[in-house]
Amino acid sequence: MLYFQLVIMAGTVMLAYYFEYTDTFNVHVQGFFCHDNAYTKPYLGPEESSAIPPAILYAVVAGVPALVITVTESVLFLLQYVSEDLDNREKIIVMGDCCYLNPLVRRTFRFLGVYAFGLFVTDIFVNAGQVVTGNLSPYFLTVCKPNYTALGCQQVVRFINQKEACTGNEEDILHARKSFPSKEAAISVYAALYVAMYITCSVKAKGTRLAKPVLSMGLICLAFLMGINRVVEYRNHWSDVIAGFIIGAAIAVFMR
Repeated sequence: MLYFQLVIMAGTVMLAYYFEYTDTFNVHVQGFFCHDNAYTKPYLGPEESSAIPPAILYAVVAGVPALVITVTESVLFLLQYVSEDLDNREKIIVMGDCCYLNPLVRRTFRFLGVYAFGLFVTDIFVNAGQVVTGNLSPYFLTVCKPNYTALGCQQVVRFINQKEACTGNEEDILHARKSFPSKEAAISVYAALYVAMYITCSVKAKGTRLAKPVLSMGLICLAFLMGINRVVEYRNHWSDVIAGFIIGAAIAVFMR
């Protein structure tokens, strides 16, 4: 059973890698109208220049849940260790008759493994949506730099559905074609909601009736602010962010 789970995890990671770092899946080329105001917002630079750059987002999404789960499980285990005789508890065999897992290690790896799997699944769902829809970012025409004279947009408003219509930087144009759904919104709300549900369901200590909802709402508010930042910086439409929230929340609820 363990090997089967490892194979599924490896396959999920590989699929996420192909979506993220290769051109195996071609992005759908969506057309646009000349001078469409929905896509003429200013381009504020690459993602690294954002108020919440990818490096910080991914570090928080990966590090904070891992830290919270590890610390919480350690504290719960120590409290249980003081109150019970763990030597009389059944050990869990992993492989053969020689390898055992401590209950603390087993629970911690289970929660972290489920979280990591859900995070990669979220990434796959978001990338698949971006590739299939090819939805244009609010700043698309700014980086596309179409030659309206050559396209015949001087007299009438035309619908342009030509890949060669853009004259700007190809990398920026490709990224501007992957707006729906918002990946940043999806993974941030997934991480926040998963940790919030973990804390609510796992911590049963007295005196945490108010602390748990406050911490949970704080995490969810941070994810919400991430989505607002994407709209304020003209990197995503509101519809992209809402769709990302829905995907991340749905996967978090399913995985928990």
